[in-house]
This record gives sequence, structure tokens and C-alpha cells, in this order.
Amino acid sequence: MKKPILAAALAACMQQACAVDIKAGDWTVSVGGIVNAYYTGVSCGGDDVGGLALGGKALGCGGEDRRTTVGNGLLPNALLTSVSSRQGGIDVAATIGIYAATATDSAISQNSQVDVRQAYFTFGNATLGTFKLGRDYGIFSHDAILGDMTLVGAGAPVQATQRGRVTLGHIGAGYAYPGNYGQIVYATPQNASGIRVDVGVMSPVADTPVVAGSRYATRSSPQFQARVRLEQGGFKAWLGAKRQRFESRTAGADDLDMHGVEAGASWQGTTVGLLANAQAGKALGILSDADQGDTKTKHFLVQGTIKATDALKLGLSWGRSANDADGAGAAGLKSNANLTAGAYYTLTGAITLVAEVGQTRSKGFAGNTARLNGGSAGGILFF
Repeated sequence: MKKPILAAALAACMQQACAVDIKAGDWTVSVGGIVNAYYTGVSCGGDDVGGLALGGKALGCGGEDRRTTVGNGLLPNALLTSVSSRQGGIDVAATIGIYAATATDSAISQNSQVDVRQAYFTFGNATLGTFKLGRDYGIFSHDAILGDMTLVGAGAPVQATQRGRVTLGHIGAGYAYPGNYGQIVYATPQNASGIRVDVGVMSPVADTPVVAGSRYATRSSPQFQARVRLEQGGFKAWLGAKRQRFESRTAGADDLDMHGVEAGASWQGTTVGLLANAQAGKALGILSDADQGDTKTKHFLVQGTIKATDALKLGLSWGRSANDADGAGAAGLKSNANLTAGAYYTLTGAITLVAEVGQTRSKGFAGNTARLNGGSAGGILFF
């Protein structure tokens, strides 16, 4: 048994994971995964805000005043298989991740929908750098979500997404989702100062509005993402950017140029951890690229954690996603904000037990406010 990193996108939270390694000729095959379940109870109140109001009754409580679910937290269940080899001085590896949800609205229908978020291979070495080809999480928002303490919990227990998928953590109330893209990415070797650069070309995606019909398509313009990252001991800092051109589906209407930037930093000491991340741009969306059309949005997340004992970590995180102006895409939504307090107890090297309480508050440009009060308790296993 070893403790390898099974998937690059989950590297920060999978340090306790154990995988079975099998030698097959020049190859090492590792099999591991994630299983989790959380009891979440929520209640919703306040006004009808409209748009992607995560604290509203429609999304926050799945159309009810109160709701209970036993389902996934921010991470789904996963079976992760990776292979690695060294050939001719080149490190070669590949990962396939198959993901599935715990909760549905039926006790008899098949829960057979799977989500292949990762299927990629890499090659490179300490001198050349590393190339990645395939499907994986995006570069933009990567550090924000991996640093989010609610990644191993539930965060905002939005019921419209937890049944059949996952909760949202601080997605849409602190940062934009990294997304999953077909991609070709080059990462430079980390230099002596701890600096590394990632540059990627992503398969372009269409807008995915929730409250209105699709207005844009993609044709020949790929999406570009890039990041500069500094890591020295327990300190990390990053600058990121993304851009894609969307072409209007309506004759005579303007095309859309999505662009965004982010900056963040984190510090992890012996007992205390701190994180701050900010994003701003046009068409960044609340849950996915351009899901609010050409709306300009800002995301901000701050967090502090402390190790009360060797096994128990306590944390408090606050995030806010705000639209600059109302319009067809925003549909009246001014902001989503989430405050979560959590306790994370390492029961064994593979199991973490979690309890969280929090509130998600959505505000409208008309001054209306909706509130989602919720709590979650459960656990997650990395194997």
C-alpha cells in the first residue's frame, strides 16, 4: 500500500488516500477512489430573487420550504484508475476517473448515470516539463476549489444539485466551477524559486444557461486558460486567466468574448491555515461558463482553519459571487453569499468525519433577499 496522488485535480484533498499498486511489466497500475455520504437538512425563506439564486426556494430547497437528503457532498463517489511508467527518460502516466452520485428521487429506479470527468494522459520529465492531453478539470479556479475546506464536506447544501449530483461547496458563492474540458496543457518544470507556469488550450464549450435558452454557440475558437503559481513551503500564490469567444445564435446580435482573471494565496502552518481568492470577468458565470450570458461577475472567497488536535480541524469560510448589473442573463440576481463553519475529524488514515452548518443568502437588484439555512453531517472515505 502506498499513498500516491490518484488524480491531479484532487491532489490537495487526497493526501490520506491509499491505492492498490499492481506491477505489470514496465507499468504500475494504481486503483483507488472516493465514497462519501452526508445527511443534509435545509430550510428556505425570504423573497423570490430570480436567476441562479442558490439561497432561494427553487434551487436551495428544490422547490420546497424544507428538505432532507442523504447524498454526496461536494465530491461525488469515484473510481480512479491510473497507470505510470518511465520510458526512454520520459515519465508517462494516464488517469481515468468514473464518478457517480449517491442520492436520487427514486428508491427503485437504476442509479446508473456515470460522469467521466477525467480521462487523460501525461508525458514529460523534470527538464522538459509535462504535457497533458485528454479530459480533465480546468486550470482556472483549480486552486480555489482544492483549497476550499468544504471540498471534503458539503458547503452550500443546494438541494437542486445534491439529488443526482453533488452539493456546491462555494461554487457560485465564492468562485466559478473549474469545469471539465477536453484539453492540451503544458506545465513548465518548477524552478528553484518555486514558480511554475501552466498554459492550456481547451475544447470550446457552449453557454449553459439555467434560467433562459442558449444564446451562443462555439465553432472555431478554442478556450485558453493559463496560470502562474508560486509555492514555497506552506505558502502558495497564483495568478490565472481564461478566455473564449462565443458566437451568437441570433443573426445581427453581437458575439460574446468571455474573459476572466483570478488571484489568490494560501498559507498552511503547523496549526493554522489561511486562504483568499478573487476572480473577476465577463461571462464567468455562476455555475458554468456563460450561464448568465454576457454578465460581468466577481467572485471572492476567504477562509481560516485551525487544528484543534492532531485529528480535529475547525474552519470558517465565507464566499460571495456578485453580478455587476442586472440583465437577461442575471435575471434579477445581484449576489449569492455562503458562510460555512465546519469540523473535520480524521477517524483513520482513510476516513474523515464532517459536520457543517451554514447559511446561503441570495440578494436581488430589487432589494429582495432569500435565505437557505442548512447543516450536514457525514463522512468521506479515500481508498
